[in-house]
Amino acid sequence: MGGYTQYPRMQFGLGGMVPRGIKFLLISNSVIFVVYFLCYHTQISSLLWGFHAFSLIPDWVVRGALWQPFTYLFLHSPTGFGHILINMLMLWMFGSDLERDWGRLKFYNYYFVCGVGAGLLDVSARFALGESTAGATIGASGAIYGVLLAFGLLYPNRTIYVFLMFPIPARIFVLIMGVIAFLSAVAGSGGGVAHYAHLGGMVFGYFYLRHRPSVLNIDWMDSYRRWQLRRSRRRFKVYMKKRDGGDRWVN
Repeated sequence: MGGYTQYPRMQFGLGGMVPRGIKFLLISNSVIFVVYFLCYHTQISSLLWGFHAFSLIPDWVVRGALWQPFTYLFLHSPTGFGHILINMLMLWMFGSDLERDWGRLKFYNYYFVCGVGAGLLDVSARFALGESTAGATIGASGAIYGVLLAFGLLYPNRTIYVFLMFPIPARIFVLIMGVIAFLSAVAGSGGGVAHYAHLGGMVFGYFYLRHRPSVLNIDWMDSYRRWQLRRSRRRFKVYMKKRDGGDRWVN
């Protein structure tokens, strides 16, 4: 677990320390975790099956459960608190600067490209290597590893304090984490950790940062608003044409 040095733009108070997009991810992941945790420990089977359906299961994905590479990012192990605490802490620590510099939309694009890409690589690797394809993968770690990669590439000289004691440059920290993820993936899944997803988050993050597909940089909300405006104009024209007897268009 690491921390990084503060810099002049950092402000105190919840609003300054946690950008809006990061805050939404922290809250949504935490709320879903609490519900999952309660269902797991009270054995509400119907709801537990629902959470299982939203995790990442290779057998389900190839049969059409295409929502799972997205929804698994919001689920964390209900057996304890370590999984979600580490992921959310790293998201806040390393993702906040990215959102401030990129803006919320681009950060979300990057975050979900890394997360979904990590899930798809995990599914592909398990089929290709003949590993279990019936087990479920959950957690935002793939997306977090992508965020970590971006932090190391964009702020290579920022100081990271490993275990809050040992200072190393961000680029070295990311290199170490990348090597660990790669070697763990080569060694195969073990210990209940989805190493392929960790590596996949970094791989997809790297290609995103290097190539930046233009389709991923579209302001989808702005495009949706403009589409709504065009549709409203067309409806208004049809209405005015009918009202005018069909002889002419009225704008």
